[in-house]
Amino acid sequence: MKRSLTALFAGSAMLLAMPTIAQGQSMQGMDHSSMPGMTMPAKKPAPVKRAKKPASRKPAQRGAAPRRAAPAKPAANHSMEGMDHSAMPGMAMPQAGPVNDKAMPAMDHSAMPGMNMSNSGSTPKADDMQGMNMSSEHAGHDMEAMQAMEMTGTALPAGNAPAPTPPMDHYAERQFPAADMAQSRMAMMREQGGQSFSQVMFNLAEYRVVEGRDGYRWDGEAWFGGDINRLTLKSEGEGAFGERLESAEIQALYSRAIGPYFNLQAGIRQDFKPSPSRTYATIGFEGLAPYWFEVEGALFLSNKGDLLGRLEGYYDQRITQRLVLQPRAELNFSAQDVPENHIGAGLSSAELGLRLRYEITRQFAPYVGVSYDAKTGQTARYARADGEDPTSTNFVAGVRIWF
Repeated sequence: MKRSLTALFAGSAMLLAMPTIAQGQSMQGMDHSSMPGMTMPAKKPAPVKRAKKPASRKPAQRGAAPRRAAPAKPAANHSMEGMDHSAMPGMAMPQAGPVNDKAMPAMDHSAMPGMNMSNSGSTPKADDMQGMNMSSEHAGHDMEAMQAMEMTGTALPAGNAPAPTPPMDHYAERQFPAADMAQSRMAMMREQGGQSFSQVMFNLAEYRVVEGRDGYRWDGEAWFGGDINRLTLKSEGEGAFGERLESAEIQALYSRAIGPYFNLQAGIRQDFKPSPSRTYATIGFEGLAPYWFEVEGALFLSNKGDLLGRLEGYYDQRITQRLVLQPRAELNFSAQDVPENHIGAGLSSAELGLRLRYEITRQFAPYVGVSYDAKTGQTARYARADGEDPTSTNFVAGVRIWF
């Protein structure tokens, strides 16, 4: 009977001890290499049993303090490397401090929801990461962004270093001969504005009806050169059919650009009519005034010391793309009386005209209009003495042409 009870108690003890033995065996293979930042709390050291010393045969001295046993040193806090947490169902890991990404290269966050390893029997899901604290990682990223912002934009420190000097005016001469590059630059300048051009233009080439007698008039110029320097020829005159030429002149001028819209001109003028003929030294200007007024003026000093002046201008008022109305004015002055040429001092003559042209092309445009001519002052008295009317109104028809 006693043997049966002893066997029963031993079997029960073995059954109760089996889960503990299995747990101990499974904890032997636990691997903490993938969790280097995790430290398991150390177990309390088991009390060390000391062998009882035999009682001293010497009698204890009176007044002596009894000896106390030295406290046992706590066991070392091992990191339990090699521990496998997959075999520890129900174990809740304590929350550690800030995680260092460099110290946990093999750590899989998807398998550590909230650092709770209780569901070790199944593979954890990525949705279980909601409980994980990533504040330390975000804080590191924010610090890097703030440092990058501080070193860009206007936050950069002001510099005081001088600007580097250019190596030379023409950088290509480092690689190519200077003479070849100079020749190439000259060719480029000729192609981009240094070329020579030419134009012939008759602003007036018209037939005039003057109080029963027919006449003609021309006013034109031709030039050859570039944008800066040109040779310019100008000519104008008038007469009546069947009668002698009343006036005719030609000018040869050097024209120099003094701005984007104006040219300075100088040269000579030769008058063929009226007689006697005169030769003049000429200086003047020609250009486009504000609001698109074409203007030109000149001073003429004759070989006899006579000083004359002229100012003229016109404006093209476009009614349509082809129909253009052109008012025109010309004023002639003299510094003194020139009796042999029937020119008086002051404003000697004036011409006001209004012409309407139709541009079949830009280069060819017929026109019709009216012109009022008047001689004033001493010049008018010279005209009356010759039996002429100092004023006249003329109907004109002609063509404006250039090529």
